[in-house]
Amino acid sequence: MISKQENLNARILIVDDQEANVLLLGEMLRDASYTCIASTNDPYEVCALHQKNHYDLILLDLQMPGMDGFQVMENLMEIETDSYLPVLVITAQPAHKLRALAAGAKDFVSKPFDLVEVQTRIHNMLEVRLLYKKLEHYNQELEQTVLKRTTELRESEARFRRLTELSADWYWEQDKNGHFTMIYGPVHELVNNTLGETQGDPGTLWNEAEREILEANLAARRPFLDFVYSRTKPGGSRQYLMVSGEPMFDPSGRFTGYRGIGKDVTESMRPGDESNNRS
Repeated sequence: MISKQENLNARILIVDDQEANVLLLGEMLRDASYTCIASTNDPYEVCALHQKNHYDLILLDLQMPGMDGFQVMENLMEIETDSYLPVLVITAQPAHKLRALAAGAKDFVSKPFDLVEVQTRIHNMLEVRLLYKKLEHYNQELEQTVLKRTTELRESEARFRRLTELSADWYWEQDKNGHFTMIYGPVHELVNNTLGETQGDPGTLWNEAEREILEANLAARRPFLDFVYSRTKPGGSRQYLMVSGEPMFDPSGRFTGYRGIGKDVTESMRPGDESNNRS
């Protein structure tokens, strides 16, 4: 909402070649407690004044020598970046009203002036104009906020990926059926036969007891930390893998899968270390 003081502090420009009309409108506005009132008798000055002061309302006479109000509005439209023309036209010709509205004016007042009508139309038009500007400012702030949050999210994702690269050999995600939906890291051959996906090297032998424990965790949708399990490769060498994972749920609480990290810890394993999974 627009407060009464915001309305009264709006910037207003009076444009009329008749000094008497300028004085009358200026006095009426000051009597109504408007505080930022400017005026000119020269229609050629209007665009430069508006570019400099960004008026919230321009009271524009249509019939002026040299450049009439329609030409002034045409020039104003070229400098209004948001295509909103804050013009209330002043005319003694009823036939000019529709033409002025078609040219971009937002409202009109008739000569001779009805001061109560003029005050009411000015107040209403300023309220709409100021609400429009407030909405425009809000949209700009919202756009900046979205850009900032998007940048922060990308930076956060980059940090996360880098942290994952430093702390683990791979990052993985599975859907609710146990199929991999995302993998970061050069481990496709490895994960193709881990965590429930049995495709891969047919000569690889997994430790069945360890696999049963891991699969039980997955089936129960329990988180697990630094779970170590092993496999015997076709050449007879033993390989140890350490994985951590947690279940994922959507906003309604429905299970959607797992995500976690994994690492080849073969070089750091000591005999008996794999038994820690059972403790």
